[in-house]
This record gives sequence, structure tokens and C-alpha cells, in this order.
Amino acid sequence: MRIKTILFALIFIVSYAVFSQSKKEPITLNTNSGNIQGSLLIADSTQVTPIVLIIAGSGPTDRNGNNPMMANNSLKMLAEGLAQNKISSIRFDKRGIAESKQAAGKEADLSFENYIEDVIDWCHLIKKDNRFNSLIILGHSEGSLIGLIAAQEGSADKFISLAGPGFPLGDILRKQLKEQPGLVLPLSLPIIEKLEKGETVSNPPQMLDALFRPSVQPYLISLFKYNPQVEISKLKIPILIIQGTTDIQVSNEDAEMLSNSNKNAEKIIIKNMNHILKEADADRTKNIQTYSNPKLPLIETLIPTIVNFINQE
Repeated sequence: MRIKTILFALIFIVSYAVFSQSKKEPITLNTNSGNIQGSLLIADSTQVTPIVLIIAGSGPTDRNGNNPMMANNSLKMLAEGLAQNKISSIRFDKRGIAESKQAAGKEADLSFENYIEDVIDWCHLIKKDNRFNSLIILGHSEGSLIGLIAAQEGSADKFISLAGPGFPLGDILRKQLKEQPGLVLPLSLPIIEKLEKGETVSNPPQMLDALFRPSVQPYLISLFKYNPQVEISKLKIPILIIQGTTDIQVSNEDAEMLSNSNKNAEKIIIKNMNHILKEADADRTKNIQTYSNPKLPLIETLIPTIVNFINQE
């Protein structure tokens, strides 16, 4: 017991020493429609390090992985875990979210390409900074699709898909809405088909307004045209695809479709990891409870998996 205590103490001291050399500072991306705010975590201010650009998922998700309805701090913990392994990071509030709210403009004017262009601009900003020797794009959930398209521009050295979708949004919606009661799917199918063709729907049913309101349709049209399998096939850099077995939003099939689409891709399935990167039960109710627990740590194997990939020559 005494030996274990000493070993634990030594590990803590080493981790603290590494993390104490880190430096946090705000960082801003200037765009024509407003500034996008982020957090730069420099892992070791005494030496050059790799840097990971972390892209949050869909909805009103901020740089820490939280939204107004629930907080889990998953992306904040991810950045801190990387810093403890001498890997720097930038995570940011997407346009329209949290401190980047002023950069959104009107909802009807927002397109998926706006998010892609923002990530490309972040990459260019990072490449000008001589404190970093390599750039890794990491996209979580919908951020995976944003990141893998942005990575085609050529600035990134590696790409990581973390719980990223492997199917076009239209197919994902059909699958998800099939599980909803009553007329939800029959009413949604014609709308999805029109949006996939690039056509708007003027008067969607009131019960579907939250999903298909006219002001959000231009964004959906811009997103529907991208197939993650096609986009990931275009990348010529090392790729890591990580998926959890208890993810109730993205499945192992998504990871399989992505990995099969690019010979440079390595796929790792983490047992009992859910969509917010925490250890979770497969039971849906218990799983969702983790989404509102900001103190629950990331699943233990995630950070070592990412660090090992980044450090590979």
C-alpha cells in the first residue's frame, strides 16, 4: 500500500510539473461578420509543441462542450488532458455561440461553409505562430465533418474524428425520426427530400417548426450536400477515427463507414465511452445523466489514445 501511495504521489507531482508550465490565454479570430473568441492553452511555454484545433459539435455547443441546457466540460477536459502531455490546443465558441454570438448575423444567412471557412482561418492563424511545430485538427460530432472538409485545404498535419458521423445528415435524420412517435417521420420525409435537392419548404408543419423552420432551411441545405464518406476520402494525411461503444448519438457503424473510406485512417473503438467522451452505461437514461455532470472525468483511455496518435512519426 505504501509503494502504491508513493507511486501515485510521484505521478501527481510529474503531471502537476508539466501542467504548471502551461499557459492559458484568450485568442481571437477576426472575421468580416464579427470576432470569434477562443481559448489557447499552451502546453509548455519553454518549448515548441504540437497544437490541436478542437471543433465543437452541433447546436449551441461552446468551446468547453457545454450548452445552455447542460454542462459536462468535455472539451475543456480534453484540452487540459492534452496539455498534461505537452500538447497545446485551441478551442473556440463557434459563430453565434457564447462569446462569439455577435459573429452569427441572421440565422437565414448562416451556411455550413461559414463554419468550414472559420476553421480554415484558424489554421492559417496557427501556422503563423512559431510556438507550434505541427497542427492537428480534431472535430467532435458535427465538428468532425467541419474539420475533415477544412483539412482538405492543406494546413493540417493530422486529423482526428471524435464521435463523428459517417452518413449524410439526410440519412441521419431519417434514422433518428423513425424512432419518433406518430406522424413525425411521414411529415418529415418530403421536407428532407426537397432540402436535399436544394429546395426550401415555405410552410412546414407547426410540429416540425423547430427542426425545419424557414430560417434554418438554408443552413440545412448547405449541410445536406456533404457526405462524410466522400469528404474523408479526399484527405492525404494521417487520420484517427475514435468512437465509443455507448454513444447514443453516433454509432460504431459511422466509424466503420469513415474508416473504410480512407486507407490512411486508423479506427479505435473505446469501450463504454459515450458521446460526450465519458464512461457511461448503455442505458439511455443513465447515459444522458452524464451530459449534465461537469465533474465527471473523461474516460481514462481517451487522452492516451489521442496522444499516441499525435506523437507517431
